[in-house]
Order: sequence, then C-alpha cells, then structure tokens
Amino acid sequence: MTTQTSSPTIILIPGHWLGAWAWEDVLGHLRTEHAGAVAITLPGLDGDDPDRATRTLDDQADAILDAITRLEASGDQPTTIVAHSGANAPVSLVLDRHPELVHRVVWVDSGPVADGSVFAPDIPEAVTELPLPPFDVLAQQASLEGLSTAVLERFRARAVPEPAPVLRQPVELTNDARRTVRTTLVCCSIPSAQVLELAKAGHSMFAEVANLERLDVIDLPTGHWPMWSRPRDLAEVIRSEVARTD
Repeated sequence: MTTQTSSPTIILIPGHWLGAWAWEDVLGHLRTEHAGAVAITLPGLDGDDPDRATRTLDDQADAILDAITRLEASGDQPTTIVAHSGANAPVSLVLDRHPELVHRVVWVDSGPVADGSVFAPDIPEAVTELPLPPFDVLAQQASLEGLSTAVLERFRARAVPEPAPVLRQPVELTNDARRTVRTTLVCCSIPSAQVLELAKAGHSMFAEVANLERLDVIDLPTGHWPMWSRPRDLAEVIRSEVARTD
C-alpha cells in the first residue's frame, strides 16, 4: 500500500504496527507546501498479506530500496527518508547498503541503531507476531501525549501486529559511510539535550547518534506519535529539512 504524489522526493516510513495510513495528516500538509512525498507500508504490516508474519528486516529494507528506485534516486538526486520509531532498524540497513542514495534522513522520535542491535531478542520462537499492547502498557514504553480518544481508537482499529522475525533479527552494519549521511533528529518525547547526553554516555538506544558526522537536532515537544499530535508542525519540520543542502 502506497500513498503518493506526482513528483515525490520524500519517503515517509512509519514505525511498529503502522502502515502508510499513519502519515495521512502529515502528507496533507506537505502537499499544501507543494512538496512531493510518498508514504509506504513496510512488509509485514499490510494486513492483507497472508505471509506477513514471516517478513524480515531484510524484506523491509528491500522495500525501502525499491521505493527509492521508483523515485529514480541517484547520487545526483538522492531522496530524503523520514523514519518514525521502529522503522529505525530497516532504515539503518538502507543507509548502510546505499548511503549515496539518501540526501538526508529525518528520524522522528527515533534514531539510527548500532551494529548487532536486536529489538526484542527474548521473544520465544513460538511467538509469530507482536500485537499492539493495551494502551496502559504502551504508555509505560512511549508517551501518548497529545493523542485524543478518537486517535487512539483509530490506532487500535488499524494497527497490524509486528512480525516476530523483524523484532528478533540482528541488524548487521558494516559500512561506516552510513554515518556521513545528513541526519536530523526530531526529538518529541525526549528533549534533544537529554538524547545527546544519553548518546555521549553510550546508552544502547542512542549510542550510534554519537558517531554521526553531520547531525542536526530539532525539538518538537509532544508524545511519541507527532504525526497525529502535531502533524502540521511535523510537516513544516520535514519540509524545511528537505530543502537544506548543508
């Protein structure tokens, strides 16, 4: 499932349990600004795919690269990737394999992962997928600030369980050039000063941030899903970052 405009330059990738639909509000604002964009649903998160529970991180990375190819990205005309939350693992793989095709990566309450990272290494082999947990449980892991009851109901109704192979597959990274790609951290549920402090301290979730060579940080205070709580503001941040050449 893909939502697109006639001249896309941006690929928006949602995090766990989400499809392209999660970016609808942001896309509406981006189009108002005449910026081309596509939002994609990663393999394993299409509820109509009968084999979705078997999809892997490699499948997801390949799907992102396929989208870049469709945009005819090249070293002279690279694409901007906007990645939310759990999209960080497949996007890190893409940056490792083809950094020359990415003009900038905008991490939305997210960031690059380190070599060897595994999202959920302790998931039993018998488990095939991870459904969206109850919101009281989810709120202990990620901020729900700014989400109305209607938004939460839509989230629950449209969420697709995350394939277990995606969650237990180690991320293998070998190309240091991934760290030279222009990078913007959009910090929402954790202030940028704290993120940078944690990165400097070697915190496992943020350690790779300390290795980035061209890094910008932007604070957009809200919960973990700013595409719903502050879609207009997030679209403006994306538009501004896409336009930058430094």
